[in-house]
Amino acid sequence: MNKNIAIMGCGWLGLPLAKKFIEKGYTVNGSTTSEEKLDLLSTEGIQPFIISLSETKITGDINSFLNNANVLIINVPPKLRGTNNENYVKKMLLVLHALESSTVENVIFVSSTSVYGDIDGEVTEETTPQPSTESGRQLLECEQLFQNQPGLQTTIIRFGGLIGPNRNPVTMLSKRKNLKNGNAPINLIHLNDCIRVIYKSVHENWTPGLLNAVFPYHPSKKEYYTLQAIKNKLQLPKYNNDKEKKGKLIHSYTLTNVKNFKFTTTL
Repeated sequence: MNKNIAIMGCGWLGLPLAKKFIEKGYTVNGSTTSEEKLDLLSTEGIQPFIISLSETKITGDINSFLNNANVLIINVPPKLRGTNNENYVKKMLLVLHALESSTVENVIFVSSTSVYGDIDGEVTEETTPQPSTESGRQLLECEQLFQNQPGLQTTIIRFGGLIGPNRNPVTMLSKRKNLKNGNAPINLIHLNDCIRVIYKSVHENWTPGLLNAVFPYHPSKKEYYTLQAIKNKLQLPKYNNDKEKKGKLIHSYTLTNVKNFKFTTTL
């Protein structure tokens, strides 16, 4: 097995992911957009690169970043909140173009369950996505671009909401009032399990494929975030009592029933 990989995006998820691969004997090229992080990546045994994506060009030595890597893990989410209207698809098209002259054969594309949109009811990998946000629409288009690229074997991993160190949605929901969809189920996954899913996808060669990755625990948002607020000594979020849809409950069917993956970190 070629144990050289490239991780595009060594941030909250990508950095500990890179450390996991290094611990297991892989050689890792890792990218960041911040010069201040180069020393940190080097200290962790990662070969660091400054790589910045725009709609028109890739800034940085993308060819050296991809050099000798058999697997590219793309962990660069769209930045489409607020007034930011970037074209994420154009960025990923540039990455695809760079891959044409590289040694990369397998791609792990980190996506999101947001591609399912506002579907009501139970969701599996067989469910047809119906994205309702611009971010979800562009993610779905990029999934399809990589899946249809000749010469590449791509695994799409659709993560639920990410939680872990210094990251829990309750901190943003605390004190808020008239929140909607309080009876809808949560669809979350802890950082530790995110890392394990990606690692196994590479190490056990799960390409090509499509995976939902959501912890199998689905209390209502109101129940879960109320308990989290109490646990963290935060002011309780307030949900309205309007009639609502059931919301979507996302199953990680392929992970648990086909790949026999066991989630380990509770929410």
